Amino acid sequence: MKRSIFALVAGLVLWVLVATVLNRGLRALLPGYALAEPTMTFTLVMKAARLVLGALASLAAGAATGRIAGSRTGLPWVLGAIVLALFIPIHVQIWAKFPVWYHLVFLGTLVPLVALGATLARGRHRGAERGGKITGNIDRAPTV
Repeated sequence: MKRSIFALVAGLVLWVLVATVLNRGLRALLPGYALAEPTMTFTLVMKAARLVLGALASLAAGAATGRIAGSRTGLPWVLGAIVLALFIPIHVQIWAKFPVWYHLVFLGTLVPLVALGATLARGRHRGAERGGKITGNIDRAPTV
């Protein structure tokens, strides 16, 4: 139980951390982003960058949760649902500032991307446990 709670908290913290770092990067690297942010008058490129930011934060959060949770494969889905529940009221408030497609893409991909992050992290972890080696007998030459 403690491990499950830790996995969820770590995932939430990592989501916020990754999103914050990437958002600072957008402010520094994307011309006009810092000026558009307070009024949320983003260009199409800025909106796409924000969606990528959310996707990367979701993948990272899912990866952390999946690695910590171990065999508890449902926890990343729970984390995704929590993140979605946290963002729904925010998107209701800002609904008129963004096109419908933006809300649908952001909200619709949160849960599956968190779950995907966990799946990818578990797959990499399993490969590392095997020493990254290909299993099977490849030392013998094929017989004719």
